[in-house]
Amino acid sequence: MWDAPEIISMWGERAWYDIKEWFRQLIRDFFELLFNAAALTIDTLRTFFLVVLAILGPIAFAFSIYDGFQATLTQWLTRYISVYLWLPVADIFSAVLSKIQELMLKTDIALLEDPTYIPDGSNGVYIVFLIIGIIGYFTIPTVAGWIIQSGGAGAYGGAVNKTAAKAGGIAGGVAGATAGNIGGRLLGK
Repeated sequence: MWDAPEIISMWGERAWYDIKEWFRQLIRDFFELLFNAAALTIDTLRTFFLVVLAILGPIAFAFSIYDGFQATLTQWLTRYISVYLWLPVADIFSAVLSKIQELMLKTDIALLEDPTYIPDGSNGVYIVFLIIGIIGYFTIPTVAGWIIQSGGAGAYGGAVNKTAAKAGGIAGGVAGATAGNIGGRLLGK
């Protein structure tokens, strides 16, 4: 039969293995929670920012007609488009993550064909994948800003300012002509 030191040694090894598995599962659950929280945080912030920007839009338009505040409308528009782009950028990032996860699953399935392979639920590669996803979700606002900058929002803003100035000039001319015409008729009688 077995003697006591051997049984105690096996019990100790099993206890150590159980502690390691518990810790790995804890780490995995923690990073899964952070991964899901990152995606939810970006969606929530996007919605909040769009609501605030929608409220501030008319105010930005009103201020943009005054001297010194012409850039207010283009800055508001640039911010609105940038925040609006968070969702498409997040969707592209999620698609890339899904493809990576699909490839990871195909690799695991291929490994399961080997009868000597023992599956490990706390795969280190999966934890690294989750960390990449967490960091990636928080870079979405930066990427959306890059899209706006490379798309020439500055040139667009200049065009909007020129159009607004022309419209203001035309409106001022029409108002001046109308006032002069009415004033001339009143003084002429």
